[in-house]
Amino acid sequence: MLDISFGEFALIGVVALVVLGPERLPAVARTVGALLARAQRFVANVKADMQQQANLQGLDSIRQDLQEAAQSFRGQLEAEVQQVRDTIDQGAADARALAGEAAEPFHEAERTIHGGPAPDAEAEAHEAEAHPPEAAPAAQADVPPRDENQLDLFDDVSPSRPASQPSATQARE
Repeated sequence: MLDISFGEFALIGVVALVVLGPERLPAVARTVGALLARAQRFVANVKADMQQQANLQGLDSIRQDLQEAAQSFRGQLEAEVQQVRDTIDQGAADARALAGEAAEPFHEAERTIHGGPAPDAEAEAHEAEAHPPEAAPAAQADVPPRDENQLDLFDDVSPSRPASQPSATQARE
């Protein structure tokens, strides 16, 4: 810390003894020692703070590099996911087209075997199922919404078991 030899310390001690006297010298020595210790702690704290700030600067740059790498990886991953989705959608469309082509001879053979309606009549039946008449939605609009928690006494519900079979609680009695 200080470049002072033993001889110089001894000289300072003798001068302090002469100036301060033997009664006050121990109290002054304790005070000087406490001040030196406090100064050393202050210097150590300043060094630690400077080191911590230097580390934080390094960590900030590392954190920023990691965030940039994560953004880059996320972009690549999203591009790959979109490419896979496009491939799956294309495969599904191709499969639907092939299924439609493969099903047509089967439907033709089924109509021939069972003597079903002509292809035009079947197409009209499918069209009627796909587009119901407009009167049906109006009739449904008059019906109030059904609440599952409300008991409906006028609902035609078939019992789950015939009345002739006793339930498990009735059989025990």
